[in-house]
Amino acid sequence: MKTAARPLKEEIYPVTVDLPARELLRPPLKWAGGKRWQLPHLEPRWKNHENRRLVEPFCGGLAVTTGLLPRRALLNDINPHVIHFYNWLKRGLTISFEMANNEAKYYKARVRFNELLQNGKASTAEAAGLFYYLNRTGYNGLCRFNSKGGFNVPFGSYANINYKIDFSEFKAAFANWTFTSTDFEKIPIEDNDFIYADPPYDVEFTQYSKGGFDWDEQERAAEWLSKHKGPVILSNQATARIVNLYRSLKFTLKFLNAPRRISCTGDRTPAPEVLAIRNLK
Repeated sequence: MKTAARPLKEEIYPVTVDLPARELLRPPLKWAGGKRWQLPHLEPRWKNHENRRLVEPFCGGLAVTTGLLPRRALLNDINPHVIHFYNWLKRGLTISFEMANNEAKYYKARVRFNELLQNGKASTAEAAGLFYYLNRTGYNGLCRFNSKGGFNVPFGSYANINYKIDFSEFKAAFANWTFTSTDFEKIPIEDNDFIYADPPYDVEFTQYSKGGFDWDEQERAAEWLSKHKGPVILSNQATARIVNLYRSLKFTLKFLNAPRRISCTGDRTPAPEVLAIRNLK
């Protein structure tokens, strides 16, 4: 799809981070690019639609869903390991092995996790516990896999890490939430669903799962969402071609300054981000 360039003239909204009421259920994973900071912009739009089912085609670390706390939700991610973890939280996960912020222990756990994946045991409780440990201890909360499907995030550099062993508080919260791992177009959405979509950023790094997420995928996701009859909010980095794509599909655009971005240089410069909105006043 070719789209004509237009200047960015929409209003920039500041970041709001005062969220004391949402501290009751924190996202269970550390997640690169989490969108909890967007909640002050999303909650007013969700408030009048709380009777709907919330659908996230790219649910990632659940930062938005655990903030909005819908009664019903359909939460999908193409990465099956994060979905296996959430399904174990729904069943009641308890981690029995010792977790420590130790490099040797981390790499030993990474080897064991990849062995489980290779041996068809990715959906076991052990794999779910190891996924949590690797997520909390690895570099910057990244979730990255190589071309063979092996988890390859290096050891992190945290001074202190607080690990959870008992996740019982998630069992009740997740009771009416359904978790799936499939291509977004295969999600069984309904016309009345409220969709919040946060696809991988339009940036060079897209190797979140085996296969990646290239520009064709960005277009396919945007076009699929533009056809939904219910409310849609789509979030992405405000690159010129993303803005042109969403405008061409008749989304209403709102621009935000993201509070930070992940960088190996330690750069935390705010990055422009866009909310693309349809079927919402």
